[in-house]
Amino acid sequence: MSTDAAAIRDAVAALEDAARERLAALVRADSRLGQEQAAQRLMADWFGELGLDVRRVPVDIEAIRDRPGFSPPLIDYAERENVVGVHAPANPRGRSLILNGHIDVVPPGPERLWTDPPFEPVVRDGRMYGRGAGDMKAGLVAYSVAFEALRSLAVAPAAPVYLQSVVEEECTGNGALACLAADYTADAAIIPEPFAQQLMVAQVGVMWARVTVSGRPSHVLDTGAGVNAIDAAHRLCTHLHTLVERWNAPDLRHPAWQGHPHPLNFNLGRIEGGDWTSTVPPEAVVDVRVGFFPGMELHDVRRAIEQAVDEALASDPALAGARAEVEWRGFQAEGAEMDPAHPMMSLLSEIHQQVAGSPIEHLASTATTDARFFQLYGDTPATCYGPEADAIHGIDESVSLASMMQVATVLALFMAEWCGLERAA
Repeated sequence: MSTDAAAIRDAVAALEDAARERLAALVRADSRLGQEQAAQRLMADWFGELGLDVRRVPVDIEAIRDRPGFSPPLIDYAERENVVGVHAPANPRGRSLILNGHIDVVPPGPERLWTDPPFEPVVRDGRMYGRGAGDMKAGLVAYSVAFEALRSLAVAPAAPVYLQSVVEEECTGNGALACLAADYTADAAIIPEPFAQQLMVAQVGVMWARVTVSGRPSHVLDTGAGVNAIDAAHRLCTHLHTLVERWNAPDLRHPAWQGHPHPLNFNLGRIEGGDWTSTVPPEAVVDVRVGFFPGMELHDVRRAIEQAVDEALASDPALAGARAEVEWRGFQAEGAEMDPAHPMMSLLSEIHQQVAGSPIEHLASTATTDARFFQLYGDTPATCYGPEADAIHGIDESVSLASMMQVATVLALFMAEWCGLERAA
């Protein structure tokens, strides 16, 4: 059966107030790493209201440890589950679909820098402000509203549809990997990440490393008798930054990023060290993030980082007397490419143009997303297409509410075309 596109658009528009309320509730549910439970309960309740079969998918380390894409976790997974809403037609036809999004958010930083408290959503000038509003709770709302709009018209997808709310996208991706290990695959997957309604065609790989630098303590009356581990850690990071800059060179650049001024980034994200203000610090620990292109193997990237550290310690006079150990924790994420000509990508582009009134733009992302699991390991073509957001991972993060609703419209129309429709039970 078919349902008029105008009716679907109207059904989405009718849910705008409800969508804002849902997003505000999700933003209030502080879902930083290890605190995702309250927000996941909201998602489970909403999936239940949509008539979906609500399933909990735990992250079982033993089930995923040896699978491609696994990353060493930062904390354990007790009481931290993925939530999946399953729509399973009795007589499926059409093409199946995964709509995936992550519930976890990054820390807000110093609250005093925010105009309003980060977990108290505020709407100004058509935007909702709050940590996670853009990255990516508006995306979770958008795909849920898309499904709800079809349901309000007494229709449902004729093929299986899986709505996934996963943990740990921001540090490992093991939540999405656990869903893959539980056999959730489909004919396509879309993740409404906040990429301003661009179509993602590639994403970089990301490696997290922890470097523990050992120096030698001494009294500051004679700093020359010691080796300052904090200074040495900063110096080592300079060498790692130089490594990434070499990979950015035009002759080494991946074709998907040829027009990008600086696709690969190095970040010193966290540092701790020292134990007394008047003592030369004996140890420092730094957590760093390194970007790399698709096609670069994880073991080669790890080896390059280790070699850069070893060569720096051996050759840089500023590091004389320092030692360092590298360990791998968090992201060990390969880069990925998507085929813009795949039928899923073509249909999504066509519907975007119909709704937005302009051609879709392609995005080669300088970040990683959970799309890699479906694309590389799940035999499920995947992309990201989501609302416009500002200051994600920053201060006063916000999302365009109009963009969120437009994404919901595109996803509802996409489901209707990709999956086909049938009368709802």
